[in-house]
Amino acid sequence: MNRIEEKLAQLKEQNKKAFITYMTAGMPDFDKMQEIIRTQEQAGTDIIELGIPFSDPVADGPVIQDASYHAILKGVNLKKVLEAMKKLRSAKIEIPIVFMMYYNTIFHYGVEAFVDACIESGVDGLIIPDLPLEEQDEIKEFLQKENAPILIQLVSPVSKDRIPEILKDARGFVYCVSSMGVTGQEATFHKSVIDYLGSVKEVSKIPVMMGFGIRTAEDVAPMKNIIDGAIVGSHFIRLMEENDYDLQAIGTYCGTFKKELNQ
Repeated sequence: MNRIEEKLAQLKEQNKKAFITYMTAGMPDFDKMQEIIRTQEQAGTDIIELGIPFSDPVADGPVIQDASYHAILKGVNLKKVLEAMKKLRSAKIEIPIVFMMYYNTIFHYGVEAFVDACIESGVDGLIIPDLPLEEQDEIKEFLQKENAPILIQLVSPVSKDRIPEILKDARGFVYCVSSMGVTGQEATFHKSVIDYLGSVKEVSKIPVMMGFGIRTAEDVAPMKNIIDGAIVGSHFIRLMEENDYDLQAIGTYCGTFKKELNQ
């Protein structure tokens, strides 16, 4: 078991839901990024998705696109993020961290070299939205290595009959995209979201997380009996930007969401 699986097993024992956030790597800078991650760990965030900036983030809406663009302008790249991860782990920050990224970045770096770098720097998981099940064999070969990150599978309301196949050997958690389109759609969930989440829950042997368009714990209240946790991305980035990356505001938001999610 790696950090993700250990955390989720702990939450299951405690009968608690997971709170997961997304933030863009290197924003507003690497030192502050580490402080933000530590603040979240202390506030009760369970897992962090760290977005690797990319020029064409096809799954992301305008908020995350803009954050990615500004990170690129600051010179943030995969090599620098991996170095930042080493510093973060050496600073005894143990919260599970998942890289959310696009396959072009991995391919350009070199697939095996990338996996080796993730092992060395303490990356726990990978979310790759543009890597369909049929194209995963190359990276999965290298993810068999000891202490390699686990590949988080995504499903959507149109996955339907493919869900059992996608989740057959899945580890960590399943990321349920709650709406059609890109991130940050302000709680405009798919019209059949409850039925869809229920169908995923029926076949999944691992925790089911819901993401895309979530702002508050109230947004997912109707689904609380189905899902095992919620993922907040665009809203969290917007909150940080509007508060000039104030650590107190970040800690308060994360602590409040986690508490309300488990009430």
